[in-house]
Amino acid sequence: MRLTLTKRRALLERGIVHLEARADSLRRRGARVSWARLAVFFGGIALSLVAASVDPRLGAGVFLASIVIFGIMVGIHRRLEHSRHQMTLMLQIKRDHLARSRIDWEQIPAPLTRTADPNHPFEADLDVIGARSLHHLLDTTVTVEGSERLRAWLTTLHPDRAIIAARQALAQELVPRMGFRDKLALYGRLTSKARHWRSEALVAWVLRPIPNDGLERSLLLLSALSAVNITLMLLNAAGVIPPLWVFSLIVYLGLMGERMRHYDNPFQVATQLQDTLTQTRAVFRFLEQYRAQTPRLRALCAPFTGTDRPTDALRRLSWIVSAASLQINAVLWGIVNTFVPWDVFVAVQLRRAQQHLQIRLPVWLEVWRELEATCALATFADLNPDYRTPDIADAPAVWEAVHMGHPLLPYAQRVTNTFAITGAGEVGLITGSNMSGKSTFLRTVGVNMILAYAGAVVPAERLRLSPLRLFTCIRIADSLAEGYSYFYAEVRRLKALLNGLQADEELPLFFLIDEIFRGTNNRERFMGSQAYIRALLGADAQPTHGMGLVSTHDLDLTRMTAARLHNYHFADRVVEGAFVFDYLLHDGPSYTTNALRIMALEGLPVPDTEST
Repeated sequence: MRLTLTKRRALLERGIVHLEARADSLRRRGARVSWARLAVFFGGIALSLVAASVDPRLGAGVFLASIVIFGIMVGIHRRLEHSRHQMTLMLQIKRDHLARSRIDWEQIPAPLTRTADPNHPFEADLDVIGARSLHHLLDTTVTVEGSERLRAWLTTLHPDRAIIAARQALAQELVPRMGFRDKLALYGRLTSKARHWRSEALVAWVLRPIPNDGLERSLLLLSALSAVNITLMLLNAAGVIPPLWVFSLIVYLGLMGERMRHYDNPFQVATQLQDTLTQTRAVFRFLEQYRAQTPRLRALCAPFTGTDRPTDALRRLSWIVSAASLQINAVLWGIVNTFVPWDVFVAVQLRRAQQHLQIRLPVWLEVWRELEATCALATFADLNPDYRTPDIADAPAVWEAVHMGHPLLPYAQRVTNTFAITGAGEVGLITGSNMSGKSTFLRTVGVNMILAYAGAVVPAERLRLSPLRLFTCIRIADSLAEGYSYFYAEVRRLKALLNGLQADEELPLFFLIDEIFRGTNNRERFMGSQAYIRALLGADAQPTHGMGLVSTHDLDLTRMTAARLHNYHFADRVVEGAFVFDYLLHDGPSYTTNALRIMALEGLPVPDTEST
């Protein structure tokens, strides 16, 4: 297992060294061409002056030749800089992969600024979102929309077996296609300065309703008036007629000004779309040219391989954007619009392009977002070759894991456990001393469920589970703003969990409760916990529609007897005055505590009978 992971990292490291060498070579070549370009420029001027002193025509020829050579060298330098930019981006992508493989949080790119939803059944409790989270580790997307799709997969509330199977299959097709995945990310980043960028400006414009305001009729009328103006000008210039064009021009300009007041300024629209167009077109061109060899990838990319290709449509739109940029030169823009209705023409072309893209662009972007999120799952699998694809069982309530670990912990720190819980109404009660691993184990169970339902691989030799609704009560916080305490926040959370358990849902509920009722005194905690666990178990003849795990420090709870209640514990021992934990799940209840020993080791006062 370790050897395979080591080889994968070694391949990445060798690839990084190779890319660094190529990037350095391109940098040095670019520097040489840059100096040569300067030499041609100044040398050409000097030689042309010398040649002109002999023969002016020779000097002009030398100057023109130097300009041509200089232009060629500018083109070569730009191509070298573009290649170096691509190489630098690819180098960063590979370094990011290595950091993700090592779980080196300092080197993994910062995630989008997001806050976990406190009302979500598990997002805040299981480090799904934010810095050093599951989403942070997996997210290799470039677009905000692709990143949000990955988040939606990781926070699904009702996992569907067929959807998971399809996502697993597509991700497995993409695992050996590292080149495809990396180039998709590369082309998405080429013109973007931000880590993630949005396509919402383009989408919002494309999907905006097209008004029926007679814009094309206005273009026909203004074109006719323009033709009349030009004809009258020519006839007047030839001396055939008096300057009647002055009156027709006034009518033309007045009508054009009145019409354009009701339409969007094409230059403003073009400016908003320019960057998004450039980024989108690079990715779409790559997907058009890629020839998928596997059935699911080929089916997903089908909208890019038809006769109506996205780059053709975006090229037309880009041309219109360039035409609208005439407004940058106010003088030229005023002259052109005086003779022809240029702005109205551009506005009409924008509307036609918008109408053409209204059906097609959402489909193309949907494919891209799906690919981005699936590539994130495939990269996660590729970087962790020892992980396994979970088996989503076609059974009512199954949860079986063999040597399962926490994916957010580095390999050297990870301890794996084998665990199973099956059947409606089953509850596992976990006891153990402080720092023994109870909370980490609950999060390990939850996070691996999240990965499994998203379609990702998991750090386990085997994981088999049925589709279940996940609900957690692990990381509770009080709320000064809403005016309730930690204990009341915990009560509200446990009430929501019980409501979910009793809801009329097809999928069973899988719950994870850490340190139940920790916010109250010992006596009431024991009484409340006992009653709540009985509610989780249900009656002997009618178990609840769920199952899960509850951790507690209250050892009296282990004396509860019920057919579907199972005791587990984590152990600890003191070696040479220090605590040693194996973080392994053991059958049966724990009868040891370490709170007073921890206090004593840190020098706090404890009862004499306990500190010895």
